[in-house]
Amino acid sequence: MDDFDNDGDDALASMLYTDTLSNQNEQPSNVACSKSKDPDLPVYANVEIPDSFPFPFEPYNIQQNFMVDLYRCLEQGKIGIFESPTGTGKSLSLICGALKWLRDLQEKQRKELEALTTDQGNKENIVTTCNKQDNTELDWITEFVQKKEKEEQLKKVISEHVLLKKQESKVKERRSSHHGKAKKRKKMEDEFDDLIKGASKEIQEAFNSEIDKVTNGDASVDGNTLDQDDDLIVQDYKSDEEKHDEKSDDEEEECHITKIYYCSRTHSQLSQFVREVVKSPYGEDTRVVSLGSRQNLCINESVKKLKSISLINDACLDMQKSKSDKRDDTGEGKTKRRKKRPEKCPYYRHEGMDELKEELLLEVKDMEQIIAKGKEMKACPFYGTRYGIPLAEIVALPYNLLLHKATRQACGIKLEGNIVLIDEAHNLLETINNIHSVEVTGSQLLRAHSQLTQYEERYRSRLKAKNLMYIKQILFVLSCLLKVIGGKAGVPGEKQFTGRAETKMCTANDFLFQAKLDNLNLFKILQYCKRSMISRKLNGFVEKYPNAEVTPKEETKTVTGNAGVLSFLREITNPEISQGASPNVTPEVKSAEDVVLRSPLMHIEGFLQALTNADSDGRIVITKQTMLSQSSMKYLLLNPAVHFSDVLSEARSVIVAGGTMQPISEFKDQLFHSAGVHPARLLEYSCGHVIPEDNLLALSLGSGPSGHTLDFTYQSRENRKLLDELGMLIQNVCQVVPGGIVCFFPSYDYLKLVYAQWEATGFTQRIARKKRVFQEPRKSGQVDQVLAEFSACIKKSSTGATSSAMGATNSLTGALLFCVVGGKMSEGINFSDELGRCVIMVGLPYPNIKSPELKEKMDYLNANFKPGEDGRQPGQVHYENLCMKAVNQSIGRAIRHKGDYSSILLLDKRYSRRNVSGKLPSWIVKSLQNMDKFGPAMSSLSRFFASKKVSQLC
Repeated sequence: MDDFDNDGDDALASMLYTDTLSNQNEQPSNVACSKSKDPDLPVYANVEIPDSFPFPFEPYNIQQNFMVDLYRCLEQGKIGIFESPTGTGKSLSLICGALKWLRDLQEKQRKELEALTTDQGNKENIVTTCNKQDNTELDWITEFVQKKEKEEQLKKVISEHVLLKKQESKVKERRSSHHGKAKKRKKMEDEFDDLIKGASKEIQEAFNSEIDKVTNGDASVDGNTLDQDDDLIVQDYKSDEEKHDEKSDDEEEECHITKIYYCSRTHSQLSQFVREVVKSPYGEDTRVVSLGSRQNLCINESVKKLKSISLINDACLDMQKSKSDKRDDTGEGKTKRRKKRPEKCPYYRHEGMDELKEELLLEVKDMEQIIAKGKEMKACPFYGTRYGIPLAEIVALPYNLLLHKATRQACGIKLEGNIVLIDEAHNLLETINNIHSVEVTGSQLLRAHSQLTQYEERYRSRLKAKNLMYIKQILFVLSCLLKVIGGKAGVPGEKQFTGRAETKMCTANDFLFQAKLDNLNLFKILQYCKRSMISRKLNGFVEKYPNAEVTPKEETKTVTGNAGVLSFLREITNPEISQGASPNVTPEVKSAEDVVLRSPLMHIEGFLQALTNADSDGRIVITKQTMLSQSSMKYLLLNPAVHFSDVLSEARSVIVAGGTMQPISEFKDQLFHSAGVHPARLLEYSCGHVIPEDNLLALSLGSGPSGHTLDFTYQSRENRKLLDELGMLIQNVCQVVPGGIVCFFPSYDYLKLVYAQWEATGFTQRIARKKRVFQEPRKSGQVDQVLAEFSACIKKSSTGATSSAMGATNSLTGALLFCVVGGKMSEGINFSDELGRCVIMVGLPYPNIKSPELKEKMDYLNANFKPGEDGRQPGQVHYENLCMKAVNQSIGRAIRHKGDYSSILLLDKRYSRRNVSGKLPSWIVKSLQNMDKFGPAMSSLSRFFASKKVSQLC
């Protein structure tokens, strides 16, 4: 019984790491306690808010308050909803507040971990623990088990501390050598590596060639045993229950570093955030890694020129396999030339990517700098950035990489105990819905069935029985899906007609029953697809045999947000349209560079995966067109909380932030409460603008110059008198407002209608006397050119106005830009200073109420949520919210800094309603004036700009 002698080990083993870090024996009076009796709430350390935060300049009060509430939220492990208008320094407040908390946490952990490794620290904790122990004698077996468990926990903490110090020391060494004049590489671990590094280029190449042969095998040695199609055959599928998740024994040990995952909508926004980190006081000593798609980070020109995301991904994976032509010995003195496979990517070198990782951790780099460094070091930035995740303190990533669980796992993103900051989160619910909604067309089903049938026929004799069984099952599933939309496998799509067009809606279970798939185990089929990589094999098969039978008709498929569930499967992370189309997003005109899907089976797998969701979380939309190829079936996600709950439960704290987060109730009800978040865990922060109150003039107008009511409802908006009234109104505004005017319309079609009417009635010509007219292009590639011309015209006219005062004849006072709500200029574009002296919103951009998908969403909300305090149904509130969120994003394009000023004109009588105006940003509502008549509104507008002109002269 010597093992149970009370020699002090018992007390040492009873010391829990979490108790040591999380609990204080004494609480200062100025410390707020975050401890909760509710078992569902996380318990973290008591909160002592710092009095000041490192900041590039003296922060405004709203910035200081923002950082205080952010610090409290992170320390208490809460879920925060932060609203700070654009131009108030939101990004900098996020950076400085979050990094101040992280540095304090690191310092506290370092001291406590160091105390654990010293005798004095152990003795103090032993005394503390013994005092806490209950006098009741534990059963000796239970005591022994607890002792061993706690000993292991303590050992783990200490070993983690040692590993952490080792990694930090390594980074410091690299950083000091990096900033030194010599800029020499760190010495290799042994003399042999040093010799290789210092050798000639030829020797290095020979050495790398030998390493490649050892690592990848020399196919020429056993060429007589290889077949040119070996890599296309699915491997023996051993067991449905076999686990393949275990980590290999030689996997490098990875220490846990508490980190901040910063997520935003586009790669340009991520780069802007990284540049803000550089400007902050933490810019020199923070380890930041930016993640992106292959399309954004690939530096191999032969791959980049493919343009399509799908082809880039496939080419990248192919170039990791092989290097050159192989010749197979037939054994008869002849050689058979095998199909030439792609040269191995010269940038896919593990040593190079590891060195690139260390370079990226030395100093903060944005996406462009990462690419440049990758080219300089001849190492892949796509994989190099992923290598850097474990040691990074901030990981910047686009929405798709965070919001899709399989993608997170594939990238090595671990949320446990870490912080998640989601910026520009106003459309977070729609983003989650679009990422996890999938649409499959009849054409895709036909192609997948044709390709898989020929694959099975060609390799039947070489496939194992279990592989054949599953391939047959997949073919059966494809046939059943075709029958649902009135099609038949084996018949060309152009020869199949489904009759009249119609749309039906049903639950996933009803759909499976209708398709006669309710008796199949989809989970096993999907598990087979994942482990066997049948989609990848089929892609290779189609690439190798691109004949008419395999690919009957070349076609393109635009991959939108509705195919977002494949962000993991194909790593589709388009930098600028990563969310897909929400009800207020205007579709873009596609070019010939649209994504070409070599084989659509991978896409169909995403649809089958969606069918395994809970029956109540989504619906299936079956759309039949006259031609089978145009018919489709779509999984529509209705409950975004089901795919966000993992993020909320795993992360220590989650912050959703934006310039306009109203209505906040939507986040709380549909996302947080539905995901099981306790109300006490929520923290809200909202602030006004930093501009003086007299720098904003917000007017809602109910009538135009001639007194005609401004009613842009669906029934009235095409009225010719209304269109003429709008033309006169904008013509008058152009007479008064200097610089740039940005005018938003509900849709491209309506803008086209209005512009055609004005062309016929002469309004465009009269407007053009004061403002040069521009229109938002439908193609993304033309946006920058239009913005540049718009800006140049305003700049030229402002200097022309000065010349005009001296006798010149230039009468242009600026430019007018017609934009579309939900288009390419309603988000992410800044119309600051003279670019946006007035923002006009024409009507209210409500989505199509007759849309089957929108109606189903409204019905779902009505069935699952209670009516509001005013008695309105949740579905109706959601409908209004979609409209007002689009309005808020559009009118938020102006006023981007403290010294900026602008006017906002809301043209529709409905803006005077409380349920409409109440959903505008609070800083705008405070200044909003409802004008029934046009005359007083024009007088206010004239006085506003006259006063600004006087103040500028003074």
